[in-house]
Amino acid sequence: MSDAAEEVFELWEPPTFERGDQVVSLRDVRNDGTYPGAKMGEVLIRKGEVGYVHNVGTYLNRFYIYAVEFVDAERLVGMRAHELEGMPS
Repeated sequence: MSDAAEEVFELWEPPTFERGDQVVSLRDVRNDGTYPGAKMGEVLIRKGEVGYVHNVGTYLNRFYIYAVEFVDAERLVGMRAHELEGMPS
């Protein structure tokens, strides 16, 4: 039996966010080993930090990945739409 979330192909719809959109992190984001210069498990971004979508890419031809520049933290972090909330312009 497959999980309904696994059946989602985000690429069938337009991206939730576009380049330049202001967003806020909905959760703490830890290094999963793919962020250079940070220890595995280190918190990269705290819940509530504000950033700007720098670029929109894809993963596994199914999901959008948003490269978000968090100015205060001076980090560019890849995140999924469910980890972000748009902020009014």
